[in-house]
Amino acid sequence: MEQNEVPSSDPSRPFVVPCATLGFDAPWRWLRAGWRDLRRAPGLSFVFGVVIVLVSAGISYLAWRLGRFALLATLLSGFVFIAPLICVGLYCVSRGLERGRTPTLADSFVLARRVVGQAGVYALVQGILILLWSRAGMMVGAFFPIDESNPTAVWEFLGIGSVVGAIFAGVTFAVAAFSLPMIADRDVDMVTAAISSANAVLRNKGVMALWAGLIVAITALGFATGLLGLGVFMPWLAYAAWHGYRETLDASVWPALE
Repeated sequence: MEQNEVPSSDPSRPFVVPCATLGFDAPWRWLRAGWRDLRRAPGLSFVFGVVIVLVSAGISYLAWRLGRFALLATLLSGFVFIAPLICVGLYCVSRGLERGRTPTLADSFVLARRVVGQAGVYALVQGILILLWSRAGMMVGAFFPIDESNPTAVWEFLGIGSVVGAIFAGVTFAVAAFSLPMIADRDVDMVTAAISSANAVLRNKGVMALWAGLIVAITALGFATGLLGLGVFMPWLAYAAWHGYRETLDASVWPALE
């Protein structure tokens, strides 16, 4: 397939990729597998980890200096488009190890270049979700203004804001959980990958809620270490996400990327 070419449609392929029924031990198994990959490719993991720490530090600095609206603009204009390609590069490491190859940075660049079009679609969807999430937060503030002298109003604001935030966070997680690993592995369009990911999450709600909680906890620990921990935790989570995709979705009817 030529670079950035849209995968051709095939009526014999399902619109939603079949998914497995997961047990609650699955996320822990993915983390163990991801840690093994981290130990087997320490050099590449370090390179990606440094990039992640530098990007995270840059965004945190802008947020501190310029405020949340500048942070939102930064996310939409830069990081939200770069992050998927970083993830694809990390998935390439696990993919290579799984196939018995020695992963290289060049392989990650080649794969990222091949899927840049589909990763751009993913980034666009995520950017739209961020905008809608921000707008929904503004609307909650407009319709339920905080009156600190009225405890009931404060609780109403917090409750409604939490529900709205949880809905957008859930949609974002469902779309992202397995879609990027899938486009890094198969010649598939982003729409099919995103819908297949959401379907798998909905069919394994409890297990995926546990997985989301582990991601949040590990990421928070990375921030608590002054961002330095992200250099280890983010590659680890990316490798674990790859193994989660491989265990959950059966995308064998789609041709593998070579």
